[in-house]
Amino acid sequence: MGEAVSVQPIQFGFLRHCIVTMAGYFEEMGWQELQEGQQANHLLDMARFLIDFGFYNEDIIGEWPRLPPPASREAVSNLPEIRIETGDKSCPICLKTFNVGEKVKEMPCHHQFHAKCILTWLEKTNSCPFCRHELPTDDDAYEAYKKDKKRKEQRKEDIEALHNSMFS
Repeated sequence: MGEAVSVQPIQFGFLRHCIVTMAGYFEEMGWQELQEGQQANHLLDMARFLIDFGFYNEDIIGEWPRLPPPASREAVSNLPEIRIETGDKSCPICLKTFNVGEKVKEMPCHHQFHAKCILTWLEKTNSCPFCRHELPTDDDAYEAYKKDKKRKEQRKEDIEALHNSMFS
């Protein structure tokens, strides 16, 4: 009795990311009613409720509360279409080898995809499936979140540079 107990902080951002990812997976893949004798995962239901209705503290979580939105229509329509010159590359989504002379879409990060594959992907999220390079979105709140996150990262780097210049 009288001993201090150390409590590790819960990694809310990671936990929330896992829950959102699984919720999105089950929505996309379809779900089935519980069989007789099975019990619902009420923690998952509660997490979905809290996220959907905005009952989260962004300062604690520190992450975008939902999956990233789709890429903007303008960004998608401006993706260049290039012709494949060698037969040694394949689409990272469907894994099929490109045919020589075939036209494919190229992301700003220079990764190449079949048009059908990448257009389907970008209807769901705004990033390259290979390297996660993000395209702009039509979601003003998400764009504001990205700017704020970038500002916070820049401020942290500036403070670290200032600290290092003072103590080196």
